[in-house]
Amino acid sequence: MNKKTLTYFFLILALFISALFYSSLIQSPLISASNSIKIFYHDSVIYVEDTIDKYFFQANEIQDLKMALKNHQNMSLNMQQYVSELNDLYKESNSTLTFHPNVELVRTISYQKFGDFNRLWMDIKDYNASKIYGLVYHDTVAGIVISENEKPLALLNNDLKSTYSVFIGKDNAPGIAHGNNDANLIVSFIPAWFAIKIGDEVTTSGLDNIFFKGLKVGKVISIKKSQGYQNAVVSPYFKSNEPNYFQMIRRVK
Repeated sequence: MNKKTLTYFFLILALFISALFYSSLIQSPLISASNSIKIFYHDSVIYVEDTIDKYFFQANEIQDLKMALKNHQNMSLNMQQYVSELNDLYKESNSTLTFHPNVELVRTISYQKFGDFNRLWMDIKDYNASKIYGLVYHDTVAGIVISENEKPLALLNNDLKSTYSVFIGKDNAPGIAHGNNDANLIVSFIPAWFAIKIGDEVTTSGLDNIFFKGLKVGKVISIKKSQGYQNAVVSPYFKSNEPNYFQMIRRVK
C-alpha cells in the first residue's frame, strides 16, 4: 500500500468516526442495533436462569413468589382503595381533578459510555421521547429518564443534567436538585428567607410533574448563601452499585 492510498484510507476513517460521533442520522440506527443485541442477551440470560430455577429450585421459588405476590396484591388493593376514595372526594367537592398514577418496573441495558456510571440505556416499552420520567430505586429517587437519539437514557442523580424540583426541611423550602459529577448532590436557588439547616431531609416537591411529592432524595450536609439564594450540598440516599432495575413513574396524576 503506497503513501497516497494510506493517506486516503486514514482520511476516510477519520470522516467516518467524526460522522459516527456527531451525526444522529448514523448514531440512531447503530444505537438501536446495539441495544437490540444487548436486550436479546439479557433476555437469554434471564430465560436460562429461570429454566434452571424451574427445575432445580422450583419448590422454594414458587413459595417465595407466592408470598411476594400476596404482599404486592395487598398493597395494590390498598392503593386502589386510596385512589378510589381520593377521586370520590374530588367528585364530592365538584373538582375536575383525578388521581391515576402510573408506575412500572424498567430494566437497564448498559452504560452509555465506559467510565461514566451516571448514564444508562434503558429497556422501556412504549417509550414517549417527548417526556421526562422519574426513576425510583427502593423508595428513593435515583434520577430521571430523557431522550437521547429518540432512545430512553437514564441520568442518575449525580449526572450534571439530572435536575428536578425538591423541598427541604419541615418548612418545604423550594429548590432545584442537580448532579455534580460527585458523590453528593447540589440543591440550588433556595430562597434566602427560608431557614434550612444541616440534617434537613430533602424530598421531591411534585411540582415538576416528574416525581410524586414526598419521595426521599437525601439529607443536607452543608449550606452556602449566594446573591439572595442558598445552595445546599446533599448526601443522597440512592447509592446503588448494581442498578439493574428501577421503578419508573410514567404518570404522576
